[in-house]
Amino acid sequence: MREAQTPEVLDVAVSEESLRVELSDGRTLVVPTGWYPRLFHATQRERSVWQIIDKGQGIHWQELDEDVCLEGLLHGRGSSESQSSLQKWLASRSANSEKR
Repeated sequence: MREAQTPEVLDVAVSEESLRVELSDGRTLVVPTGWYPRLFHATQRERSVWQIIDKGQGIHWQELDEDVCLEGLLHGRGSSESQSSLQKWLASRSANSEKR
């Protein structure tokens, strides 16, 4: 019997509506950006600047301080960020944009 291998993230695409993740086992996972509020509220440029982390087991957006783990995606789990944390992050974005 062949042992199942854990897939790795190969590629990522994020639009206003969805996060699309290509895996090494041939699957493509597509979930709504609403599952990850920081991605949802990001600009398209911010969404496009990501990197694969943890030997293909996660995705990181430096500018957004957002990490998405493959295990969570595979199990259908969205962000676990609290509403208060998200509200602080949104407020800091608003304050930073006003300074520009």
